[in-house]
Formats: sequence, C-alpha cells, structure tokens
Amino acid sequence: MARICQVTGKTPLKGNKVSFSNKKSIRRFMPNLQVKRYFLTEEDKWITLKLTTDAMRTINKRGLFTIVKEMRAAGSKI
Repeated sequence: MARICQVTGKTPLKGNKVSFSNKKSIRRFMPNLQVKRYFLTEEDKWITLKLTTDAMRTINKRGLFTIVKEMRAAGSKI
C-alpha cells in the first residue's frame, strides 16, 4: 500500500540530506503513519484506517462519524 494518509492525504516529501561537508543528496521525509482500528458506533462495526498522528488528533477533535461521512462523500471506500 502507498504511504498516504486516508484522512488528510499527506504523502512523502522530497528534500536534501545535508552532510557535515555540506554535500546534498535527495532523501524522502515520510509521514508519521499508524494503522489504527476505531469502533464506529453508528454502524456498530470496526474500521481500520491508515492515518497520520495529525489525523488522529483531528478525529479526536471533530469525531469519527463526521470524518467518515466526509471521506465517503469524497468517494473513498471505508
């Protein structure tokens, strides 16, 4: 699977690794992805999401059901 957050859509970024001698080489900055299971009480089932820690905070703040509803409206299958 791709390293993409299902909620926020964050993807890996490109940047430079800079050595002590100031040589630059391309590297990737990976998002902090976690696989997390949530219980969706409205539908009485468990869902598994691959999301960043930032998305976990968003779910805690706005609620799981509203996030899932927005994701389904955008066209993702959950």
